[in-house]
Amino acid sequence: MRIGIDLGGTKIEAIALESDHRELARRRVPTPRHDYDATLRTMVDLVGAIEQQAGQRGTVGVGIPGTISPASGLVKNANSTWLIGRPLGVDLPARLERPVRFANDANCFTLSEATDGAAAGMHIAFGVIVGTGTGGGVTIDGRVLDGRNAIAGEWGHNPLPWPHPGEWPGPSCYCGRTGCIETFLSGPGLSRDYLSATGRALDSTAIVERVAAGEADAEAALARYDERMARALASVINLLDPDVIVFGGGMSNIERLYANVPRLWDPFVFSDRVDTRLVRALHGDSSGVRGAAWLWEE
Repeated sequence: MRIGIDLGGTKIEAIALESDHRELARRRVPTPRHDYDATLRTMVDLVGAIEQQAGQRGTVGVGIPGTISPASGLVKNANSTWLIGRPLGVDLPARLERPVRFANDANCFTLSEATDGAAAGMHIAFGVIVGTGTGGGVTIDGRVLDGRNAIAGEWGHNPLPWPHPGEWPGPSCYCGRTGCIETFLSGPGLSRDYLSATGRALDSTAIVERVAAGEADAEAALARYDERMARALASVINLLDPDVIVFGGGMSNIERLYANVPRLWDPFVFSDRVDTRLVRALHGDSSGVRGAAWLWEE
């Protein structure tokens, strides 16, 4: 039995999968925000509850927002900032009394989709989680590409490419820089853009609803979002040339992206034709936690 934990900024989810991919148990609880010790206890309690429900002990894989530094062994690059600088890779295995495998949450998402989802059987897949933040992961022949510095796929913290007037130096990012892709393409990024243009504060869901209702300002904001996403993903295609790009996260539910973005990325891709497909995640919100479980399949 493989147990996966998706350590998110607002919720922690755990799942148990049998080797034939059957789901044996699942639990979800709120994340104790800004409390590292409580976050550890919550994960330990979730593993205990899952194993009690399934009636057996399992391996444990964890997807985290950020990664564990190969240099220091501490968490880095986490937008759940209370994890940064903490020895999660030591503390959780000690409390669970077993080895634990860790990976970036976008890597887990991509691994799930490459294992038995929308990217199954693909040579190179790029997975994108676009929600509160913007993350990316890479799989090659169904295996996660971590990279020398454990940051492969960290697409959201590159600058938005081919910037238009007004896009540079761009909004400030929690990482300390400005103009990151995340500041434009996350849900809060769309909200910020709409607020800047209209003076009205709406979340991304409300903006999309306003588009459906025919509001011109909302349509203009979403059109800018479409085009920015196309530029950002064109840079990925130029670098990795993936077979497929898989979308997940709250923003992946915007249906028009799947038609508009591939049409708009063509002028920015260094090729006479672009055969890379943009697809929705097959497992939806479950992909991150499923991929964490499959870390023990690698």
